[in-house]
Amino acid sequence: MPKTKAFPFEASLQKLEALVETMESGDLSLEESLKAFQEGIELTRACQQALNEAQQQVDILLANQDGVVAEPFEPSDDD
Repeated sequence: MPKTKAFPFEASLQKLEALVETMESGDLSLEESLKAFQEGIELTRACQQALNEAQQQVDILLANQDGVVAEPFEPSDDD
């Protein structure tokens, strides 16, 4: 099976966090803010897609294991 180029999830997440900090600073013009917002939306969608694909891979791996049952992930409220 040919390997496709991996999505740079961590780098994209860091860029998204930097965009949010820049936008929250209030130093951007309206045009710059809209551009940053658009880029942020695109990064968010790409990261969500990568997470969905990772979840599908985990589900497939678990389905291939005898006696292993996948359970829904419930994040902790420790943050």
